[in-house]
Amino acid sequence: MWTIADFCIIPMGVGVSVSRYVAACEKVFLEFGLEPQLHAYGTNVEGDWDKVMASLKKCHELMHEMGAPRISTTVKIGTRNDRMQTMREKIDSVQEKLKV
Repeated sequence: MWTIADFCIIPMGVGVSVSRYVAACEKVFLEFGLEPQLHAYGTNVEGDWDKVMASLKKCHELMHEMGAPRISTTVKIGTRNDRMQTMREKIDSVQEKLKV
């Protein structure tokens, strides 16, 4: 099942800056063949449900290996069964309506 997901993964107990953890997780998404879209407070990814969920699990495992004793994650997931829609198509649809 195709899914679009928005993750915010926060390693806790590692200090104020978490950018090295974010960068490591972005690499995980790429290793899974996903195309992450980093934004200011998280990452959007799209792909097969199982692949997206497996990449999230791998991010947690990796961050723990990197020294994070605790991780807090929020996830928003969207699926549809009437047609396939990509993140780009969703953005383009809104931008087209802004032209009016």
